[in-house]
Amino acid sequence: MSTDSLFNIVLVHPEIPSNTGNIGRTCVGLCSQLHLVKPLGFEINDKQLKRAGLDYWPYLKYKIHSKWEDVQKQFFSKRVFYLSTKGKKSIYNCRFEKGDWFVFGSESKGLGSLLLDLKGEEVLTIPTPGSIRSLNIANAVGITIFEAYRQVTMRKD
Repeated sequence: MSTDSLFNIVLVHPEIPSNTGNIGRTCVGLCSQLHLVKPLGFEINDKQLKRAGLDYWPYLKYKIHSKWEDVQKQFFSKRVFYLSTKGKKSIYNCRFEKGDWFVFGSESKGLGSLLLDLKGEEVLTIPTPGSIRSLNIANAVGITIFEAYRQVTMRKD
């Protein structure tokens, strides 16, 4: 992680280029780095990816990882949170810090088997009172990273 990155967002096997473009744009706006784990459901030069990211894409700090294990190597002594509809703890009941990592799964499968080995405290959810299975991933990343930003910048301690 670059020392000037506020957070790190990890997308495991992202499938939809416009979602990734929107997430990239959010990362630029919040000085955060984006990590993409292959396989990707699109090419990195996809027009929809760039269109969703507008003219901010050149300013995005991002890294493409060949496999999940490559990203895990960067987690040593880092705070890592996994976002899932299966999480028991709300993002609003967690205290975030600068440098935290947030891991999101693919649009169609979520984190799947990655969740099996995780402790409950690491798996967070975004509470939704309505009857939907899940939020769009770009929305979920935005909600999570802005909550983390709010906490980090508003904290008085």
